[in-house]
Amino acid sequence: MASKAPRIAPLPSAQWDAEVKEILQATQMGGRVLNIFQTLAHHPKLLKRWLVFGNHVLIKSTLSPRERELLILRTGWNCGSEYEWGQHASIAKQIGLTAAEIERVTHGPDASGWDPFEAVLLRAADELHRDSCIGDATWAALAARYNTQQLMDVVFTVGQYTLVSMALRSFGVPLDEGVAGFPR
Repeated sequence: MASKAPRIAPLPSAQWDAEVKEILQATQMGGRVLNIFQTLAHHPKLLKRWLVFGNHVLIKSTLSPRERELLILRTGWNCGSEYEWGQHASIAKQIGLTAAEIERVTHGPDASGWDPFEAVLLRAADELHRDSCIGDATWAALAARYNTQQLMDVVFTVGQYTLVSMALRSFGVPLDEGVAGFPR
């Protein structure tokens, strides 16, 4: 990113019309609206439609929360999205990943300590990032455990969070208060 200043600043609440208020009220977390949603509020129709897909990937996916968060963290790391990393490091802790596991995501699938299948998930995220395709060996390892819907959700999870990372970095969305970025 060229600058630390937002390219598209979060839309101040004083500028929320009725449509934006309705959409953003549904996105509140802990009584506040995250900067990502306030930034996307500049385009309410896009935000409304994107939320449907985003909610599937984040809440209704066939993947376990742990598997989903490993994929999201690795994608945020690969894409250099500090906002994505920070938000999902917090979510990962809430669902039971340890600080050491979260930090280990930065070292990738070959870092010691991963369960073999979790290493495969991280490898899938890396291959999608690098090649836009999961390689045959990784696909076979995923398919040995996952059904078709789960295989699809792996690809769409990495794809969704690649898209989000691109938007966050391009728009310069600032970290939310109290959210740490990348590990130092």
